[in-house]
Parts: sequence; C-alpha cells; structure tokens
Amino acid sequence: MPIALLGPTASGKSSLAVAVAARVGGAVVNGDPFQALKGLAIGTGQPDEAERQGVPHVGYGVLPLSARPNPKEFGALVRGWLASVERPVLVTGSGLYLRGIWDQLTDLPDVPGGTVERVRAWGRALGMPALHRYLAAVDPDRAAELHPNDSARVQRALALHLATGRRPSEIFGGVATGVPEGWRALVMQPTREAQRARVERRIRGQVAAGWPAEVESLVAAGHGPDLEALRPLGYAQWAAGGDPAEIEAAIVTATRQFAKRQTTFFGNQWPKVPAWDPDTEPIEEAFSRLGIP
Repeated sequence: MPIALLGPTASGKSSLAVAVAARVGGAVVNGDPFQALKGLAIGTGQPDEAERQGVPHVGYGVLPLSARPNPKEFGALVRGWLASVERPVLVTGSGLYLRGIWDQLTDLPDVPGGTVERVRAWGRALGMPALHRYLAAVDPDRAAELHPNDSARVQRALALHLATGRRPSEIFGGVATGVPEGWRALVMQPTREAQRARVERRIRGQVAAGWPAEVESLVAAGHGPDLEALRPLGYAQWAAGGDPAEIEAAIVTATRQFAKRQTTFFGNQWPKVPAWDPDTEPIEEAFSRLGIP
C-alpha cells in the first residue's frame, strides 16, 4: 500500500520519508517537479547521500532543466516511478502536482495564443506580483498554491480564466477528490512559529552548502533562460546578485509566505488527512496515524 507524505517546504517531509521507508522496507519517491530537475540539488532541497541513510530514492535530479512537465505529464511520470518499487513512500509539497500523480485532473481546455501573449504582456508591464494579486481576486484557491513570482503557472492560470470565464481551480479540480483508494497519507503540520524557524534554518543550511555557487554555475553554463522560465524559489534572487545577506533574508521571507500558502492549500483540499507535528509529537505517532506497526 503506497504512502504519501504531504506538507509545506522545510516541514521535515524528507526526513520522515526516510524513517517510514526504512520501517516498511520501501523506497522514497519524489513527487516535486523541481526536485526532479538536474542541477537544482541544493536550492530545491534534494536529499543528499547522508540524508538518504541508505534508503533507496527515486525521481530526484533525473530530468533536464529544459523539461517543462505539466501536472498531468509529471503525474504519469511519477506513477511510473511508484510502480517501479515495492512499498513506495511518496513525498510532495505541491497539491496541484499531487492531483496529477493521483490522476485527479481534467483535460485542460485550449487557450488562444493571443490570450496567452496578452497575459505575458501584462506580466512584463505590471510585474508578476501584480498578476498574482489579480489571480487571487478571481481564484483565491489557485493563487494560494502558487508563488507570486511563478510566472509560468500564474500566467497560465490567468489565461485559462480569460479564455473560459471559469476559476482555474475549478478546471484543475479533477475527476475525484480525497485520498485514492489504497493510499495512506499524512500531512506535516508544524506550528506557525516552528515552521518559520524551520524555513530559516533550511535556507541558512542551503547557503552554507553552496547554493549561491550552484546558481552561478548554472548561469555560467547557459541555463539562465531555463531558470527564468522555471522560476524555482530563490534562484532568481541569487542570479540577480547583490548583498548576500539581503538576498538570504528576502528568500527566507518569500519561502515563509510560500510555506504558509502550502499549509492552507493542503488543509483546504485534504481536510480529512491526518496531520502530525514533527516538533512536538514522537515519530511513533506518525507511524500510528499511517497504520504502520
């Protein structure tokens, strides 16, 4: 029976996944599209060899930076990874891509090219935060899932709204809801203050591990356009340059805001999934809520 560990960035999903996989004799399977990309190991938090503790991991750092898988395509890819191992433990912080993995997305309607270009022009003229605020006004649920600087997905959502007159979250809403039959799931739920501290510790660790150098190397290798198109959290700030302390502080703030939206989204979309606080509850409670002896 597959297991899904869900929740915001820096909440401890990867660490719990290793413990769960070791307990059941399984493998950790990545469900995050950014962690699937090569070259983004530090900034996206791909678990290193020490963090994996000898537990098999599948789907990390395997796709080229030129890849642009949408939720349905990525979902099909992850389902293949899940089928390739015994007792998989899925880890993801993306609710939309989780719906793709669980095959809970409808086919997207066609959007005229002129509409797409109009939204892109708005982004260039107004900036992505302004477009994100517009999206929040017409579709709070979809906006809560997206970072304000995630240009590709914010623009796609707005283009869908303009083309159909519907909220993108309704279009993405899928053919089913809830946890699919046969799955067990758990949401990581640190307290707000603990989550804020976790984000800061994570980013400090990533900087110490060489995140700025990782970005510099990618830009030098000609991957600047890929980073601009993908908009992984924090990479644009390092690529733009400036005072390292100010960049780090800005990334901490943006990541805290993103984690808050992730927490809200999982709570709204999967309210019946049991939660676990990694900072105040023993790990045996997590095992118990997952039905693991």
